[in-house]
Amino acid sequence: MNLPSTSFRSTGKGYFYVLCAAMLWSVSGSTSKYLFLNGISPFQLSQLRVTLSALFLFLFFLIRHPHLLRISRNDIFYFFILGTFGMAAIQITYLFTISKLNVAAAILLEYLAPIFIALYMAVFAKEKLSRTTILAIIGATLGCYLVVGAYNLNLLNMNMAGIASGLASAVTFAWWSLHGEYGMRRYNPWTVLFYAMLFAATDWNIIYPPLKGFFDVSSSAQWGIILYITVMGTIIPFGLYYEGISLIRAARASITATLEPILAGVISYIFLDEIMSPMQIFGGVLVIAAIILLQIRQAYDDKAPSVIRARLNPPC
Repeated sequence: MNLPSTSFRSTGKGYFYVLCAAMLWSVSGSTSKYLFLNGISPFQLSQLRVTLSALFLFLFFLIRHPHLLRISRNDIFYFFILGTFGMAAIQITYLFTISKLNVAAAILLEYLAPIFIALYMAVFAKEKLSRTTILAIIGATLGCYLVVGAYNLNLLNMNMAGIASGLASAVTFAWWSLHGEYGMRRYNPWTVLFYAMLFAATDWNIIYPPLKGFFDVSSSAQWGIILYITVMGTIIPFGLYYEGISLIRAARASITATLEPILAGVISYIFLDEIMSPMQIFGGVLVIAAIILLQIRQAYDDKAPSVIRARLNPPC
């Protein structure tokens, strides 16, 4: 029997997309922290990045891929919910966490998301999780804990608002991943991303003074970093992450994204001469092993959005 397009090669592409997203996110967290230390607030950056991202995506699609802008009226409310409680909430919870805690702690808290995704799938979606997936979640979570050196972090004495925001970022990231997966059964991942970004931008220009962040940037250096975060830290990685979900689903994509702290450690080693301890290296091995385990044990999933979309829109 011939498998649909989401065969072994397609799932390999899915993991590759998420890997690239994790690599780009690993840099954007530190650049965001730099802005916070130089006068830009998490609220301003959240407004700036989603507004600019929605604008850039709209112009690009309008010129090159206008078909990606077409959606059904019946789905407008779906995209409003995805943008409001997903994309808009992710921005402020994660950025606020970074502003209150160090980047390592923020990453650790956000990457509890695979656990929340697994709980949702088991409890609400009534999907039976394989032993492989459960082992991969445990391995990736423990590996992330070790990689960021959380055993050296005194979490109980950290800013409680930052910890609460970090947990909220994990929940919203998990929910955004799962709810986005549902939308990708009918729409291209980039269409889902654009409308999530559009409604997030609308929200941020209502709950925060409209376009206020644009008038608060005081230097060309800050604008350069903001544009980098918009394109290389938001549009491209979030788009690649959704492309990955479309092929390998939210649970496996979220586990693969835990490569972010490993890649951040590698970047620090190369450019900052920071040395990873044996425990951190072991954590990295655990994360990589978890991802390899997923690829070996489950190369094809007939519930992947790309497969369902192909069934609904078979080639002529």
